[in-house]
Amino acid sequence: MELWPAVFDPRGYFFWLLLVSALVAGLERLRPWRPQQRALRQGLGQDVFWLVFNGHHAPIAIATLAGMTLMRIPGLEHARDLALVATAPLWLQFLVLFLIKDFCEWCVHNLLHRLPWLWRFHKVHHTIRELDWIGSFRFHWMEIVVYRSLTWLPLVVLGADARVVLVLAVLTTLGGHLNHANLDLTWGPLRYVFNSPRMHVWHHDAHWPAEHARGANFAIALSLWDWLFGTAWWPSEEEAPSQQPDELGFPGLERFPTSLLARLGLPRGK
Repeated sequence: MELWPAVFDPRGYFFWLLLVSALVAGLERLRPWRPQQRALRQGLGQDVFWLVFNGHHAPIAIATLAGMTLMRIPGLEHARDLALVATAPLWLQFLVLFLIKDFCEWCVHNLLHRLPWLWRFHKVHHTIRELDWIGSFRFHWMEIVVYRSLTWLPLVVLGADARVVLVLAVLTTLGGHLNHANLDLTWGPLRYVFNSPRMHVWHHDAHWPAEHARGANFAIALSLWDWLFGTAWWPSEEEAPSQQPDELGFPGLERFPTSLLARLGLPRGK
């Protein structure tokens, strides 16, 4: 894994993944936003597979292969030597890495919605009909390829400490779980800075308004990118009294493959 030091470190991560997952799952049972939503919902079995596959196996394999490939590109073999933040205090390394990584991933998420061939893969994530924490790992493995490839260079050039990378990976996982969780969280005035379940649920609305025809609320951790660049969408209580969409998914979801094997491959459907 030395070829991918600043992007993914699997050591200890899977343990933290399970711990964070158990924490958020417990919070959902204690204070569910949608009490009528069952814990053993439809599609849960597939999502357990996605949790293990996308949370552990796929990132290791893809990161290794992508790292070996990218390091063969002329000029990039010395990218690690720059290590721009390697000598900075750990807190500063974390802050810089967090901001750059989150903005890069916000940009990639935009692309997943705006480029038809990428949207084809990203639709797998939007097949969620009942949103909860485990849905955060329902996505096609091609997304890992895209995210890792497009965020690889800036993260490797930074050369952050492996401990910083691991902490950031765990916090990112916690944030992803919370944003998809069946929890009524807004973060109050900080909603203009941080993403939340109340905001992200509208990203999964089956019927986006005309001004957001390609999607909205692309935030991973920081919602401020959406507010700054005009992609935020949070209907008022007058517009949506329940503060939740009537239906999750996307137009044509009924024609999208439902089997795990079809979704693992090259999913078709309009």
